[in-house]
Amino acid sequence: MAEALLQAEIDIDASPEKVWALVSDFRQMPRWSPQCRLMKAFGPLRPGTRTVNVNRRNFLFWPTTSRVTEVIPERKLAFRVNENNTVWTYELEPTATGTRLVESRHAENGVKPVSNLLVNAVMGGVPSFERELIDGMTASLGRIKAAAEG
Repeated sequence: MAEALLQAEIDIDASPEKVWALVSDFRQMPRWSPQCRLMKAFGPLRPGTRTVNVNRRNFLFWPTTSRVTEVIPERKLAFRVNENNTVWTYELEPTATGTRLVESRHAENGVKPVSNLLVNAVMGGVPSFERELIDGMTASLGRIKAAAEG
């Protein structure tokens, strides 16, 4: 099965340290993400830390759980969503004027079939849902940029 990579990026006029402080604080995730309503970490930010999350799309709410897979301060943060096996990543790269921030969702071995079944049944199909996720990433990055530069 082909891997599904969804990605967006933005240049931010702020240091990687400042941008990292924003993306690595899971309590702030609902402030950035149009879909996330809660992201609660159980323990300090490190590989293996578990989270409970609540997402929303219109009138539909659903919980997920995830586990942090990678933490490289001021460079990279990644977590795997257990329900669909996707890995969400924030990568920070210093630039001449600040930081390039890349957000991606990677389904290394494809999204779990049950997840695709639910997306097709309840959320209008995988292609439109993936477009919506990319739009959400773009919105999230714009909000992080505004907060970092504000």
